[in-house]
Amino acid sequence: MTAGMVVACALLIIAVFSFAQSENLPITCGSSIKLQHVATKFRLHSHEVAYSRGSQQQSVTAYPTGDDVNGLWTVLGTPDAPCVPGDTFAKKQAVRLQHVATRKWLHSHSFQSPLSGNLEVSAFGTESQTDGGDLWDVQWESKSKVWKQDTKVRLHHRDTGGYLHSHDMKFGAPIAGQLETCGKLQKDKNNEWTAAEGVYFPANTKPKAVGSADAATTDEGVPDEL
Repeated sequence: MTAGMVVACALLIIAVFSFAQSENLPITCGSSIKLQHVATKFRLHSHEVAYSRGSQQQSVTAYPTGDDVNGLWTVLGTPDAPCVPGDTFAKKQAVRLQHVATRKWLHSHSFQSPLSGNLEVSAFGTESQTDGGDLWDVQWESKSKVWKQDTKVRLHHRDTGGYLHSHDMKFGAPIAGQLETCGKLQKDKNNEWTAAEGVYFPANTKPKAVGSADAATTDEGVPDEL
């Protein structure tokens, strides 16, 4: 077992406790979360399996259960607008998602996805190697001032304009049963995700959405107690 997987396992144990204690927590900078696809209930997932064509970067899929350590992603700000652990995120704010086990960034580009021919989504880079292909604007239609667990969000890729998307197209071996995750230019129900299990940093005492000039002073910005 790699050191990354040991860390991920430890985080998962903590995650079960954190998630069981509270509901509808705000998503905060530094939190390591699982994103659940609303339509299929699968979780966003990556692993040390590369695409056989296209970019040949590390593949990103959707996985059927919530007990897999490869489904944890740490939510961070951008190089130009870094965040402090506990900061909340405002609507349309850019975020990066770092895969906990492999330390690569959720990434997209113009390569075609292997099953549907949409935009390929991969995991790419290192702690210090990150670029515009790692930036996703978090969008939602509810009135919530900050991103929360129960909020149905769409992750909109800045470089390509694609939405993080999954559907019922399944891979064969060596990742049989996992769903294709891709970028899709059209907005639809298969672009929607919610935050599920995870380790949630408590929101700062006076939460301020990253990139927002105004502090969140209503109940929307106050976290539930862990």
